[in-house]
Amino acid sequence: MKRAFYLLAVACGLFLSPQVFAQQSTDSLLTSATLQECVRYALSHQPVIRQSLIDEAITDRTVKSKLADWYPQINLDYNIQHYLELPTSIFGGNPTKVGVANTSTAQFGLNQNLFTRDLLLATNTARDVRKQSHQTTARNQIDLVADVSKAYYDVLLTTEQIKVLSEDITRLERSLKDANNQYASGIVDKTDAKRATISLNNAKAQQKSARELLTAKQAYLKQLMGYPLNSGDVPLTSDSSSVAAQVTGEDTLLTADYKNRIEYQLLETQQSLQQANLKYNKWSYLPTLSAFINYSFAYQNEQLSKLYSTDYPTSLLGLKLSLPIFQGGKRVHNIRMAELQIQRLQWDFSALRSQINSQYAQAMATYKSNYNDYLTLKENVQMAKDVYDMLQLQYKEGIKTYLDVLVSETELRSAQLNFYNSMYQVLSSRIDLQKALGTLTANY
Repeated sequence: MKRAFYLLAVACGLFLSPQVFAQQSTDSLLTSATLQECVRYALSHQPVIRQSLIDEAITDRTVKSKLADWYPQINLDYNIQHYLELPTSIFGGNPTKVGVANTSTAQFGLNQNLFTRDLLLATNTARDVRKQSHQTTARNQIDLVADVSKAYYDVLLTTEQIKVLSEDITRLERSLKDANNQYASGIVDKTDAKRATISLNNAKAQQKSARELLTAKQAYLKQLMGYPLNSGDVPLTSDSSSVAAQVTGEDTLLTADYKNRIEYQLLETQQSLQQANLKYNKWSYLPTLSAFINYSFAYQNEQLSKLYSTDYPTSLLGLKLSLPIFQGGKRVHNIRMAELQIQRLQWDFSALRSQINSQYAQAMATYKSNYNDYLTLKENVQMAKDVYDMLQLQYKEGIKTYLDVLVSETELRSAQLNFYNSMYQVLSSRIDLQKALGTLTANY
C-alpha cells in the first residue's frame, strides 16, 4: 500500500508540474494593458528595479551588521600543543627545562563595547543610510515610469497612424477603381489611374514601414517592462480618444519646487550623512571604552592520554580604555577634509537648483509649443477632411480634376499623421514637465 501511494503521488506531481509552470508563465502576462497596468508591471518585473530593491535589502543588512557590535561579543579560543623540546629558563646561572610536554587551553571571552565612535556613527546614520537607499530606488522608479509612459504612448499612437494609413489605402483603392472605370468609359485618360496607383503604392510602402517600426517599438516597451521575451506583443487597450483626453493645458500654471525633486532629496540625505561624518571625525579625540570578562581552561600533562585529567583555570574581568594621544595631525586633517566636503556639497545644491530651473524652463517651453502645435494640427485634420470630401464630390460631378483630389487626399493623410505625431510630442513633453516639477511619482 505504501509503495502504491508513493507511485501515485509521484505520478500526480509529474502531471501537475507542467500545468503549474504554465499557470505561472500565464500569470506573468497581461491580458489587457492600460498605461497604469504597464507601469505597475514594469515596477514589479524590471531588472533595474528588482536590483534596487535587493540593494535596499543589502543596505538594511549592512546597517544591522554594524549595529550588532553594540551587543556582547563572545569568543572562544582553543589550542592543543606538544613540545618537541621544552623551553629553557635560567635559574641562578643554571639552565633548566620548564613546563610539560603537552598543553591545551580553551578561553572564553566576553567583550562589551561601552563607547566607540564607529558605533555612534552607525547608530546616528542608520536611518539616513536606509533613507538614501530607498530614495535611490525611488529615483530609478520615477525614471522607469517616465520611460514606460513615453514608450506606451509611442506604441499606441504608431498603431493609430497605421490605422490612418489603412483608411487612406482604402480610399486610394476606391479612387483607383473610379479612375479605371472613368478611363474605360473614355471620360479621362490613363493619367488619373497612374497617379492613383502611385499614391496607393506610396501609402502601402509607408504603412509597411510603420508596421516594422511598431515591432521595434513594441520590443522596446517589453524591454522596459521586463515583459517575457517569447510572449506576443503587449496588448494595449487604450485608444486615441482616451489618450487625447489626457492632453490639457492646465499644467502650464504650475511652478517648480526644488524639494519635490528626488535628486534634491537625495542631496539633502547626503548632506545629513556628511554632517554625521564631520561629527565622527571630531569624536576621534574621545577615548574608546569597553568591558571584558575572560575565563580560561588550562591543561598540562607529560602524558598525552592524561592531558585533560587536570584543569588549571584562570579568570579575569576589567575595563579597557584606549586614547590616541598623538597621530601626526591626522585627526585635524580628517576634520578639515570633512568640513570641505560639506562646503563642496553646498555647491552641488547650487548647481542642482540651477539645473532644475533650466530643466523646468525648457520643459515648460517645449510643452507649451507642442501643445499649441497639437491644437493647430487638430484643427487642420478637420479642415483637410472637409476639403477632401468636397473635392471628391466635385470630382465625381466633373467640376474638379483628379489631381485636385489626390492633392487633398495627400494633405488629409499628412494632417492625420502629423496630428498623431503632435499628440505623442505633447504627451512626452508633459512627462518631462512632470519630472522637472517633481510631480511624477511611482505610486501606481
